Amino acid sequence: MLKYVWVMEMPKAYKISEEQMLQLKEQRNQNKDKNVEKRLRAIQLRGEGMKNEEVSKIVESHPKVVSRWFCQYAKNGINALKKSKRIGNRRNLSLQEESDFIAKFKDKAEKGQYVTVKEIKIAYCEKIGHKCGNGQIYRVLKRQDWRKVVPRKEHPNKATEAEIEASKKLTFE
Repeated sequence: MLKYVWVMEMPKAYKISEEQMLQLKEQRNQNKDKNVEKRLRAIQLRGEGMKNEEVSKIVESHPKVVSRWFCQYAKNGINALKKSKRIGNRRNLSLQEESDFIAKFKDKAEKGQYVTVKEIKIAYCEKIGHKCGNGQIYRVLKRQDWRKVVPRKEHPNKATEAEIEASKKLTFE
């Protein structure tokens, strides 16, 4: 009768040399990105002999994430930690296109008509050809230096005319 035995391989234990530790310290001094700083610090702490669980508490990440960062560093070096998942301009329109788009709403607002985010959103979605969230519209408006201005004819807590007349009689007697 055949028995199957599972042989589990031990994970590869990566080591960091003193030269690599100096390189990490130098990179941390030059770095300005807080996400990259977090990764570099985690690798440095691992290089000092701390375990993933200890490092994860210090850098406030999951131990598996720390392990992944360390593996990336061991295989590809410091440049693997510097890569950002977000690259390039994620806007749907250029600044000039946004400015041209907002111009028609600006004209409407200057004429004293109401301009709502809802109608800007509908027109924007038609222009870009897909759905977008309100947050995207608010960011477009912020880039174009728009602010929320709501005209109001009178104060919402304004007293009635009868109350105003009654108070005048009391103050002038």
